[in-house]
Amino acid sequence: MTETPRSPAPADDKLDAGVLKIAGVVVLGAIMSILDITVVTVALPTFQEEFSASPAETAWTMTAYTLALATVIPLTGWAADRFGTKRLYMLAVGLFTIGSLLCAVAADLGQLVAFRALQGLGGGMLMPLGMTIMTRAAGPHRIGRLMAVLGIPMLLGPIGGPILGGILIDNFSWHWIFLINLPIGIVALVYAWRVLPKDAPTPSESFDWTGMLLLSPGLAALLYGVSSIPEEGTFWATKVIVFTVIGAVLITAFAFHAFRPEHPLVDLRLFKERNITVAVIVMMMFAIAFFGASILFPQYFLQVRGESTLMAGLLVAPQGLGAMITMPIAGTLVDRIGPGKIVMSGLVLITIGMGFFTQIGADTSYWLICGALFVMGLGMGATMMPTMTAALATLRDHTIARGSTLMNIAQQVAASIGTAVFSVVLTNQLTGGTLLSSLVPQGLPDEAQGMTLAEAAMGSWYAPPLADLLNQLGVLDQGFAEASDAFGVAFVVATVLVAITLIPAFFLPRRRIERSGDDESAEAAPVMMH
Repeated sequence: MTETPRSPAPADDKLDAGVLKIAGVVVLGAIMSILDITVVTVALPTFQEEFSASPAETAWTMTAYTLALATVIPLTGWAADRFGTKRLYMLAVGLFTIGSLLCAVAADLGQLVAFRALQGLGGGMLMPLGMTIMTRAAGPHRIGRLMAVLGIPMLLGPIGGPILGGILIDNFSWHWIFLINLPIGIVALVYAWRVLPKDAPTPSESFDWTGMLLLSPGLAALLYGVSSIPEEGTFWATKVIVFTVIGAVLITAFAFHAFRPEHPLVDLRLFKERNITVAVIVMMMFAIAFFGASILFPQYFLQVRGESTLMAGLLVAPQGLGAMITMPIAGTLVDRIGPGKIVMSGLVLITIGMGFFTQIGADTSYWLICGALFVMGLGMGATMMPTMTAALATLRDHTIARGSTLMNIAQQVAASIGTAVFSVVLTNQLTGGTLLSSLVPQGLPDEAQGMTLAEAAMGSWYAPPLADLLNQLGVLDQGFAEASDAFGVAFVVATVLVAITLIPAFFLPRRRIERSGDDESAEAAPVMMH
């Protein structure tokens, strides 16, 4: 075994113009995909009104996208090796752009759901392909900085999505949340064609058909079951159990199968690398807690404080601003001292910020709330991308695509689980409070039947009769207080989960990651770039 080379000189560590151009392509595609997810989230009430649909029916516009993502992500590693990253990336951008156009002209909810699935097929490939392209271009000694660049769309999505959605829907129409993707997609296609290096695919690798028949339907079934939890209101509903069990069985069968073929659909042999194993555990625990709890913030602003969609987006923005400060710093430090200490510091900041929300009330100062979100953002910027770096920094060129696919599957599954978990925790807390019928034994309006005081208070922003009733009873403030307490309990769960994530994070490398083949990969990267 040859001696591992020393760290390059500082000048060699800088991201040159060629690498930054490639990063620009990847960031543009990722922004388009992630921004679209958050914009559609705030458009769900509009879809209910436009298509005369229930919340459960309009939720399919999100579920269809997620299921398509789950189906296509496992194929991305093989397809990148087989056909080349440039061709596949341009195909993904093209599918997403065409899907956006079709969504904009959808005549009914069924068409919109179908076209959202087409979007998901393209969007599911963009992030793992982007990580593969950037990791190959930069070389191992600069992967931390590249991951920080790729983190930009992770920040712009949560910041810009609700704001952009509010502006487009309030001032134009819901069609524009999809039409806005067309010019971005066209620019991304031209940019990718001009900048990305010529493909050098590996046509000899066989396709794992058995793995595809097990893993893709397994992930889709699992996520469908998990996504049904908020609609059903319990983990124990028949639909939830059936699809979750089917998904778990298929995924387990794939896990046993994956060690047999030479080129499995997702290479679980990567778990032999300690850093990848620990990073996947950290990523999944972090995603469940952080992304799951993230759905609570806009709900609090909209339903407890009665803010507009645009204002709710602006109030959440400090979280992204905090991450913008720490993410580039973390990316530089990861390349020098390793990810362990940085990720643990980030998790501590998130725990502190999240802990503030366990005591949130119906009239808590926005200055304090925005300050806590800013602290959480500082922690997020030092957590997510350094964890990705820990997983990918030890991989050789031909395994990078497989590693990025594995990390994206872990993140997508965990985020879906987290969203479902926190939706159920919040719902159970809201429905377990004081029943409105206990205050008004007779003559309760139809729309208030079965409601708790907290639910009635949250609904009073949109239903004036409810507001009048609660004001007459003198319990409107009590209703908002009970609603705030429900959110506080959900944030307690999130805070505990983030704190527990410190345990696996302790085992991440706490010094600069070295890998065999560093010199070979570092020399090969510029050849691919020019």
